Amino acid sequence: MILRLLKTDFLKIKYKGLWFLSILGPIGVVALQMVNYGFRKDYLFQQTDDHWQQYISLVSSFTPLAIILGIVILTSFMASIEDETNAWKQLIALPISKREVYLSKFTVISCLLLISSLVLLFLTYLYGLTLGLGEDIPYLQIIQHSLLPFFASLPVLGLQLWLALVCKNQAIPTTIGVISVILAYASMSLPDWVIWKWPTLDNEWGEPYINGLLGIAVGIAIYVVGMTDFKRRDVK
Repeated sequence: MILRLLKTDFLKIKYKGLWFLSILGPIGVVALQMVNYGFRKDYLFQQTDDHWQQYISLVSSFTPLAIILGIVILTSFMASIEDETNAWKQLIALPISKREVYLSKFTVISCLLLISSLVLLFLTYLYGLTLGLGEDIPYLQIIQHSLLPFFASLPVLGLQLWLALVCKNQAIPTTIGVISVILAYASMSLPDWVIWKWPTLDNEWGEPYINGLLGIAVGIAIYVVGMTDFKRRDVK
């Protein structure tokens, strides 16, 4: 049944522009560096001999904001699709559990964000090659800074989806979403325990994998709490 739900949810978003938004995010992040290097390439090259590291750091500085903003938009759209068609009661009336409904929504958005991260990985590598940054390409760092922010942002995804699906007044998740974007923008000044900082991959230990692992663990915990609350509530 969960596979059928997933197929249905993917069909629902087919003409809603969510796929376009998922691709637009990483394109925008790399496009900013196209402009940056287009105007300041000589200046940037004078700052350090490790051009690849500098380039990856510049791309990564915009990744957390883009992924948090993407989460806010995608979760809001996912909830609004059901609200617009008043389909919640029809959906729950089917011989399926609320747990499966919640899992399907979470899985669809996770897939969109993962695809967005893979596109970012490809574009980061491709544009880096055109800049002539050197032959010693740090493949692991490119993969790390493209994919780990997705895993580190799972707690934010769990929180935003939970609020979007259980709140009858969408002003609440929208407000939290705006706060999330602001926190993501100011993330470098936040303490390490704040979940909105985790997609930056910055921590006092200097190990980005810690943020990814914390994101997975806390993301699962928030998902379970959100799913449990969704099961206990009446449909919208």
